[in-house]
Amino acid sequence: MKLFYSPGACSQAPHIILRETGTPFTLVKVDLGQHQTQEGGNYYELNPKGQVPLLALDDGSTLSEGPVIAQYIAEQAGRQDLLPPVGSFARYKVLEWQNYITSELHKSFSPLFNPRYDADIKALFLEQLGKKFKWVDSRLEGHAYLTGDTFTVADAYLFAVTGWAPRVGMDLSQLAHLQAFLGSMAQRDSVKAALAAESQAKSA
Repeated sequence: MKLFYSPGACSQAPHIILRETGTPFTLVKVDLGQHQTQEGGNYYELNPKGQVPLLALDDGSTLSEGPVIAQYIAEQAGRQDLLPPVGSFARYKVLEWQNYITSELHKSFSPLFNPRYDADIKALFLEQLGKKFKWVDSRLEGHAYLTGDTFTVADAYLFAVTGWAPRVGMDLSQLAHLQAFLGSMAQRDSVKAALAAESQAKSA
């Protein structure tokens, strides 16, 4: 399978899960400004949304939306630690986090990357986003990961999204539990490998 991605984008989350599960895959870098793949193809022809990530399977099928791709990878790999079995309450807790990160954190960054918004509007979004991260920080108190002591697909997503904070001038250094989480995540082999691959691709 192929993962179409952009370095540092939300595609980093399924990238981490692919490495966490040991799933064979190929990375294909996408220039989101030009909407071209590293091979020179028109990315819109693969994904009319024009967004990453996109997972292309060997049979030609494709799957978009990062949280769904991560779910697919975890289930195909039979990794119930990453996403608990259907019907279990633990599964719904992971999906609850996936939904929160998507709707409340991920999308809240969008205006901050938009050059058409002025400084006052961005300051308002930064304030609101800061409150959400403080709440996440409180949920991490006493836990290594979002749902307890087990790493799940939601943790990969939170790690990827939180990595955007410095790019928009958001200081999260005072959130001790969140910082501990980020430090722990950075030590995972899958995260190290994903970050190294994306850093190399970004500088290429």
